[in-house]
Amino acid sequence: MSLAALAHRHPRIVDWGILIDRAPAAGWLGLQFLALMPTWAWTVQRMRDGSDDPLGLLALVALAALTWNRRRELRASPRLGWLVLAGAGTVLATLLRTGLGGLPALPPLAAGLVAVLALACGLLAFLPRNVGRLPVAGLAVLALPLLSSLQFYAGYPLRVVTAEASRWLLAPGFEVMREGTSLMVDGRLVIVDAPCSGVQMVWLGYFTACAVALWARRGDQAFLRRLPMVGLLVLAGNIVRNSVLIAFEGAGHPLAGWAHNALGLAVLAVVCAAIARLMVPERHVAEPAGQPIPGLITTQGGRRVDTVL
Repeated sequence: MSLAALAHRHPRIVDWGILIDRAPAAGWLGLQFLALMPTWAWTVQRMRDGSDDPLGLLALVALAALTWNRRRELRASPRLGWLVLAGAGTVLATLLRTGLGGLPALPPLAAGLVAVLALACGLLAFLPRNVGRLPVAGLAVLALPLLSSLQFYAGYPLRVVTAEASRWLLAPGFEVMREGTSLMVDGRLVIVDAPCSGVQMVWLGYFTACAVALWARRGDQAFLRRLPMVGLLVLAGNIVRNSVLIAFEGAGHPLAGWAHNALGLAVLAVVCAAIARLMVPERHVAEPAGQPIPGLITTQGGRRVDTVL
C-alpha cells in the first residue's frame, strides 16, 4: 500500500506522526520559555538584589519585538535542525544547572549562557531565513546579567588601556605620568575607577549593533565583518570621554556631577549613532538619464547604478 493511500485511509495515524512539526510557534516558544524558568528566576533575583544592572531586559524586549514584528512570516513548519538544537540546549542547561546526569554543576551564569543560546535556536527555528542568526544569538547573550561579571574580568584591563591612551592624548598639554589605572596630571592624582572602564558602553554598543542589524536585515557575514569596528568605536568613545574628564581634573576644574553625566550621555549617543550607521546598508539608487550621481559606480543585472556614499 502506498503512503498516499495510507494517509487517505488513516489520516489520524499519519497526521499524528507529523503533528509535532505543525505545532504553533507560540506553543513551542512558550513551552521552551517555561522549561528555562530557573534561568529567568535567577536573572530576576540578580537584578533585584543589586548584583547587576537590568539592561538585559532591553535585549529580551528587542527579541520579543523582533518576533512580533515578523509574526506573519513565522514558519508554519519549524526548521528541525534548529529545533533539535533548541531542545538539546534546554535539556543541557537544566542538567548543567543542577548537576544531574553525571555532568558537573556549572555556575548559574554559565548554565544561563547555554539556556539563552537554546532560546535563540528556538527562535531561529521559526523565524524566516533572511533573519541574521548572529544578531539573534548576540541579543540572547546580552539578555543575561553580564555587567558585573564583565566589570570583574574585563574592567581593569579596559581601565589600563583607557588610562594609557588618555596619558598619550594629554601629554602635549600636561605633564602626565601613569601608574596602573592612576594618572598624575600636573601634580594632581586622577584615578580611572570602575565606572570609567566603559563596560556599560560596551554593552550598549553591541546591543545597538545587534538590534540595528536585525532591523536593517543585515546578513551574518556583513554583521560579522563590522563587529571589530564596533569594538573600536566603543573604545575610542570611552577614551575621549575619560580624556576630557581627566583634562578638567588635571587643570583643577573638575566637572560638576550633572556635567559629568551629560558628557557621558553625549559621547554614548555619538558612539551608538555611529554604530547604527555602520550597520545600516548603503542605499542604491538608479542613475537618471544624462545626470550621473557622484559615488561608486556598480552594476546590477546589467543596469548601471551609483552607490550613494
